[in-house]
Amino acid sequence: MDFMKLLKSLDDFLYEVVGWIVFYPITMVRSVFHPIAMLRYSDVELSEAEEEQYTDTLNPPIFLLITLFLVYVLGKLVLPELRNAQVPAFLSTDANMLLFRGVTFSIFPVLMAVNLLRHQGKRIDRRTLRAPFYGQCFITAPFALVASSAATIIGFHNSAYVLAGLALFLIALVWYIGVEIQWFSSTIAISKKRAAWNVLGVVVFTNLLVFSVLLGIVYMAHPEAFR
Repeated sequence: MDFMKLLKSLDDFLYEVVGWIVFYPITMVRSVFHPIAMLRYSDVELSEAEEEQYTDTLNPPIFLLITLFLVYVLGKLVLPELRNAQVPAFLSTDANMLLFRGVTFSIFPVLMAVNLLRHQGKRIDRRTLRAPFYGQCFITAPFALVASSAATIIGFHNSAYVLAGLALFLIALVWYIGVEIQWFSSTIAISKKRAAWNVLGVVVFTNLLVFSVLLGIVYMAHPEAFR
């Protein structure tokens, strides 16, 4: 009996993993070319029964984590010095590094979701936060993919690569901000100018927060550089 349960669990796991191969590119394409529709799609999906949710796409947080994993692995393959980079002890394993990246990039959808609920006058709790957070994960994943790839390109320390990486990052940032402006403007019925100020405020705050965390990590790994 236990053996059959194990086989069933393995069957479910393998089917889920194989499903990622099919639904990851579908989810990415839809998130890139139809971001507003994906934001609305997430709200609808969470209103359905759990087994009926996200049947034609990946679960949004898993989608974001898979994206970060792929970029992390690709970065270590094309930039060998990343494998030997000195990092704090708690980030020395791939699992911890991936978890850290997941938490770091999750700051963007969390703060955007909180900002949306605040403007809608809704109470912020685990139930109300889930829908906007899940939707935000859909559009954060493409941004994370391009931004992380840009960081890897910059890591080659060649002037041409640095410029290309910065250009790529700016493209991703402009796309992300543009989507957020359109989303906030249509969702809370405000002008695009007001939505732009609102979104830019969150983006700047989030980047400062992420930069502060990264600065702390650099200090932990190389305290002598701050003396």
